[in-house]
Amino acid sequence: MSDNLSHLAGRKGLKQNMFQDLIEQTKSKGKLSEEDMRNLAEEYLIGNANVYGTASFYDFLKKENQNKKVYVCSGSTCLLAGTQDKLKDNLKKTFKEEEIGHMCCLGRCHENNAFHYDGVNYSAQSDKAIEDILAKKTKDGIDNYSVATNIENPVLTAPFTNVDEYYQLFKEALKKDRLELLQEIKESGIRGRGGAGFPMGFKWESCMNTEASQKFIVCNADEGDPGAYSDRYLLEKQTHAVLLGMMIAGYITGANRGALYIRAEYPESVTIVKEAINELEQKGLNGENIEGSGFDFRFKVIEGAGAYICGEETALLNSIEGQRAEVRIRPPFPTQAGLFNKPTVVNNVETLASVPFILKNGGKAYAKLGTGKSSGTKLVSLDSFFNKPGIYEIEMGTPLSTIINDFGGGFKSDIKALHIGGPLGGIVPMSKIDDPIGAGLNLDFESFSENGFLLGHAGIVCIPKDFPMIKYLEHLFEFTADESCGKCFPCSLGSTRGKEMIQKAQHEDFKIDKKLLDDLLETMEIGSLCALGGGLPLGIKNALQYFGDELNEFINE
Repeated sequence: MSDNLSHLAGRKGLKQNMFQDLIEQTKSKGKLSEEDMRNLAEEYLIGNANVYGTASFYDFLKKENQNKKVYVCSGSTCLLAGTQDKLKDNLKKTFKEEEIGHMCCLGRCHENNAFHYDGVNYSAQSDKAIEDILAKKTKDGIDNYSVATNIENPVLTAPFTNVDEYYQLFKEALKKDRLELLQEIKESGIRGRGGAGFPMGFKWESCMNTEASQKFIVCNADEGDPGAYSDRYLLEKQTHAVLLGMMIAGYITGANRGALYIRAEYPESVTIVKEAINELEQKGLNGENIEGSGFDFRFKVIEGAGAYICGEETALLNSIEGQRAEVRIRPPFPTQAGLFNKPTVVNNVETLASVPFILKNGGKAYAKLGTGKSSGTKLVSLDSFFNKPGIYEIEMGTPLSTIINDFGGGFKSDIKALHIGGPLGGIVPMSKIDDPIGAGLNLDFESFSENGFLLGHAGIVCIPKDFPMIKYLEHLFEFTADESCGKCFPCSLGSTRGKEMIQKAQHEDFKIDKKLLDDLLETMEIGSLCALGGGLPLGIKNALQYFGDELNEFINE
């Protein structure tokens, strides 16, 4: 059935998109009526149930959220900072309880107190600031954070010059053979920065070698790991690095359409990217026969509607097609049958933004940075518990202690653990970092894997000493249960059972059976279709291993 729906959606392609129609109608009307959904079903030649299934899947399209006027961030960093209860109480002075919703996460991890109002994200550090925002005395939600690097020639944080100068690299690339360009990508050794660490050159080559009249490049800008706001930085401050990376990917693979799927929680990113694309059109760098080369490429910005699962590439593709964002079974892989069942490259924001540096300086120059299998640099997001929160471009292989102390300036208060790589990453105890002998924990894929952790997106969420670990594990299970697409039971039911067990252990005369918990985690790890259910157990296991003394009162061995 989903294959048929993909083909049907492909008739109109990216130019006319049912998912975007759903979003636009919801924004303009406040809510979708049954008649609205029937009209969409008729227009796109699909069943009424299919349209309803899509509309009821996404947070910002659901009926229960259609009368919300303000949204409070419910991400991990805001939870751990303890700022959101007071923020919500302040908002209740203006809004009714039922008018206040939640979003996760708004990318304000460096300062917290985050909320979304009237299409803009804000961080209000005082009662007066909230009053000014609601009275519209504050027109924008511009925030500031540190940005720095430990390399002389930055890959991702170099100052932008101008479109004419920056895209000279692309004009030169159009004169070269695409196999020559692909070789540079392969020689760089760059691996995906979204979490999986898959070699980008291999992915591009697979798509290039798949014969098709239509191919797509998709930028996955919906990877909303709480604690990571590096994508937001790139989309808003290094926009053209991302766009240029997509265009080069299109030229090498033979794709002429590019889609940027940007999470709705980043409205400023959506606006800035659209403005940058318009500038390219005015310069003749977006459209047909660019620079007389015979190469066509056009962008389409797709705004998400509130679904963490869309960070998984196949769920994202289903979403663009107007389907429920459920994970696809692979094979076939997206490079063989992706968007509208056509060959598709899906790369995350940071991966694509690295491409201009590689082509300008050569794959070997990029490979010299970092370590053997973890070449290049990585953006690291530091949250508000650091003395110097911000985005730092760090060479792969750098000791984690250097990042914390030299770049982050240490902590503002006592921290017992770092949750690195998002909610599906590992929970690293401070003892692993403070140990003078060292655990060999460096910023690279291998070091994290060897020590039983996961680098992932490299966002660092600090768990304060006075925050109960059992409460944090409840938060992780609850997050997964809320965000599960529901396609596989190990994830959707497993996370719900885990949440229920932890809640019961905290509030009743009940201890969790350790063997039952181990079985649950193993089932989720092995049986889940994607990394949402399959990745959650890692952090839970880390907590059980390193914080057993704190958790023993809730668990029966």
